[in-house]
Amino acid sequence: METTKENSVLVPERLSPPAPKKKFSPSWADRIESSTPSASLHFNSSPIEEQQISTCRFFIMSKTDTFSNVSPFLIHKGITACVGDVKTIRKMRSGDLFIEVTSSKQALALASLKQLAHFDIQVKQHATLNYSRGVISAADLYNVTEEEILENMAEQNVSQVRRITIRRDGQVLKTKHLILTFATPDLPQSVKVAYLHCPVRPYIPNPLRCFQCQRFGHSKTTCRGQPTCARCAEVGHDSADCKAREKCVNCKRRPPFIL
Repeated sequence: METTKENSVLVPERLSPPAPKKKFSPSWADRIESSTPSASLHFNSSPIEEQQISTCRFFIMSKTDTFSNVSPFLIHKGITACVGDVKTIRKMRSGDLFIEVTSSKQALALASLKQLAHFDIQVKQHATLNYSRGVISAADLYNVTEEEILENMAEQNVSQVRRITIRRDGQVLKTKHLILTFATPDLPQSVKVAYLHCPVRPYIPNPLRCFQCQRFGHSKTTCRGQPTCARCAEVGHDSADCKAREKCVNCKRRPPFIL
């Protein structure tokens, strides 16, 4: 066959094989990348527990011994590579790390971590900071049980319902006020109770009083003070047989307490 200029075929030049890449020894960055969770996180928990984790913001990261023998740069770069830039990383007195995340994606990624760089870790939710409590008042819920209210408000992150009661004439009476515990650190301004719109007020618990030293802020089991009379505020005797004039141990005033 005669080859013309129109049907001629150009044969590409033979390319030389690429030069082999240099092999580098794995560094700490490679170990961190190997511990990065995949895009699809796998949990051993139920979808409900995963939803609760996604609403958490505060976590505690612990190690078998302590983080003191690990470089802070390694820890920070490891967390950043696995989770991203978190809001807070702070070392606690116990030696564990207190971590505050900024999104539900970071919360799920952090909760799934079992290993950071070359050492094993354990991540758990903070026991108290991931919850908030508020009070609602609804007369229409007076005869509704706490269990029914909780069942129908679980989708609004309500994890516990407790009715406020009062004692009158030796009897315990229920009220229309309900204490709601939310599985989120941010207290909502209002909640939807069926067709009712209920504003949420912050719950302020009664101050903790010590019945040994009569001061506030701790209980008798952890008190380091001296036994003090609850009637006259004197140290060294019981208030059961005291007939002295009343006096407050905290403000040192006598009744009536006129400021």
